[in-house]
Amino acid sequence: MKIGQIIVLNGAPRAGKSSIAGAIQQTFDGVWMNLGVDAYARVTPPELQPGIGLRPGGERPDLEAFVPGFYAALYESIAAHSRLGLNVVADVGHHDAYSTPLHILPQCARRLPGLPVLFVGVHCPIDIILQRRAVAAEGVYVVASEQDPVPLPVRRWQDEVHKPGIYDLEVDTSLLSPQGCAEAIRLHLSSGPEPSAFRLLAQLPIG
Repeated sequence: MKIGQIIVLNGAPRAGKSSIAGAIQQTFDGVWMNLGVDAYARVTPPELQPGIGLRPGGERPDLEAFVPGFYAALYESIAAHSRLGLNVVADVGHHDAYSTPLHILPQCARRLPGLPVLFVGVHCPIDIILQRRAVAAEGVYVVASEQDPVPLPVRRWQDEVHKPGIYDLEVDTSLLSPQGCAEAIRLHLSSGPEPSAFRLLAQLPIG
């Protein structure tokens, strides 16, 4: 059985990851399963929300003990799908700005040994993210105001989500549409260098 391709999209909320994942599902050949923060939120108990979507800043240390297990389960599921011949696109927001470092990204990378993983950094300028947050459903996101033009949670995401910055490919959703980002990913998979980001991340020290 052919091993399924894995694409991991990493970026801040409202950077455009979900739209890229949708474009990949709609335009790429083969079966593409969409796993990631939104899908995992739907199966996470309400009392443990936001689960793997816990934002930087160490604001909920009571939930942090669950986050490594949630991520481990998600990545084991991604690996299982790939080994069964299913392609996977996963949109996530990795960071290590918890009340104490959890080293989740390198641990996740170690769960996909020998599998084809393309790690994509999804960037978007903070002013565009603020515009997108402003038009999102009320109560879902912290939005800007005259008193707080760039809310602290938004700044923390921008500062933390792309550390350590090891990617196979990076895209900017203020410059490319979701379809354009998907096409850049397709071209990289077909003619770019062999993905190595997850292999390098798996070698980072933990603890």
